[in-house]
Amino acid sequence: MTLLTVWREDAPDTPELRTEDAAEIAVVLKELGVRFEQWPVQELPDRPTQDDVLDAYRDRIDGVTAAEGYTLVDVVQMHPSDDPSWPETVRTARAKFLDEHTHDDDEDRFFATGSGIFYLRLQGKVHAVLCEAGDLLSVPGGTTHWFDMGTSPDYVSVRFFHDDEGWVGSFTDSGISRGFSTYDQIVAAR
Repeated sequence: MTLLTVWREDAPDTPELRTEDAAEIAVVLKELGVRFEQWPVQELPDRPTQDDVLDAYRDRIDGVTAAEGYTLVDVVQMHPSDDPSWPETVRTARAKFLDEHTHDDDEDRFFATGSGIFYLRLQGKVHAVLCEAGDLLSVPGGTTHWFDMGTSPDYVSVRFFHDDEGWVGSFTDSGISRGFSTYDQIVAAR
């Protein structure tokens, strides 16, 4: 179940809102210019290929691509591994996204399996959106945010791009992300 937690950006210990109501989440996010949708979850193999995922959600993906003018769609996967380099791979991947940043392009992501949290800093508040399988979140370009996939990520997501260059992160160096509950803390408290 999707979870939205909202704090004032200067009060990370006191949530103002915590809800799993998808309709309420959509309304709150729409007021910020952020699109949130829930799609029916399709069955996928344990380790699906990019084509498996794209084929399973083809109609929905085509609809988003046509409506938003995206030119590139791909699938990214993170799964626990017995590979001895796995902990370093996770640390490196997390480090890229755990600090607050912006993108010139929109960041649209659909979770086919698993979960992750987008933290959006808008209008003096931090909105943590725990996205799970079936959730599509569209973060407008220029929105300050960070993403936490947890210390043991396990997800498959579809990403939409207008071009490769617009998705490069510009970091704010604010340090704000270190003051808020992490993915692991939020999931453990459910």
